[in-house]
Amino acid sequence: MCKKPLISMEIRKEQIMAAEKAKKFQQEGNQRDVAAYAQNYGAHREGISMKEVADYYTEWANSNKYDVDLGPDRYQGPKLAAESLCDLISEHRESVRILDIASGTGFLGQELWDRGFRLIDGLDPSEGMIEASRKRNVYSKLICDFMSDKMLNVQTDTYDAAAIAGGMGEGHIPCNALYEMIRIVKPGGYIVIVMREEYLEHVQDYKDKLEPLMKELEISGKWSKLSRKVVPNYSFQNNGVIFIFQKC
Repeated sequence: MCKKPLISMEIRKEQIMAAEKAKKFQQEGNQRDVAAYAQNYGAHREGISMKEVADYYTEWANSNKYDVDLGPDRYQGPKLAAESLCDLISEHRESVRILDIASGTGFLGQELWDRGFRLIDGLDPSEGMIEASRKRNVYSKLICDFMSDKMLNVQTDTYDAAAIAGGMGEGHIPCNALYEMIRIVKPGGYIVIVMREEYLEHVQDYKDKLEPLMKELEISGKWSKLSRKVVPNYSFQNNGVIFIFQKC
């Protein structure tokens, strides 16, 4: 009976720390960085639902500011995810089928295309993001749907690899979506997850849940962890973490 309030207080403390960090960045950053950070922080605000996240990103995409706000000078996720896949797949990239999960306006898809990948599908729940990414002409197919614990309209063992760059966060991809990622990737295929490191503590759905579930899936023989790497300056001067798994 006593543990529930303690857990709630601990989660609340982490959320307050996240808000303080955002405030500190806003105080120290230049005006354009402040505006971009505030826009991004709005998509990850405490208590935001998945539907609200999708609507928020549609508005952001329609404003034509997303690509500027999260350009490579502020956000390294797509580049890191693409480099990770290149390290894993060095040959015949033109025939490797990849799913870009939470594909946004197509930053990762473009990075992959520029590195020789040609069979790239994008998945995003935001209609605005889907329409923006369509203009890049790098995706074979675009799917407007949530990556969650529900089954997608995608056949089992479809992709050689799946990658997420920035799709993890408050109200974003839930823990249990890992099962669906594993289902749609071929045996021997790869799953790359690039996210902000602090979300492992600040997001209630991930704290003491995401990495234990990753471990549980490894123990049960669903996948094997190839690496876990913390990287600096992932986004807005925050550290990122790159998880790489291989489906068994």
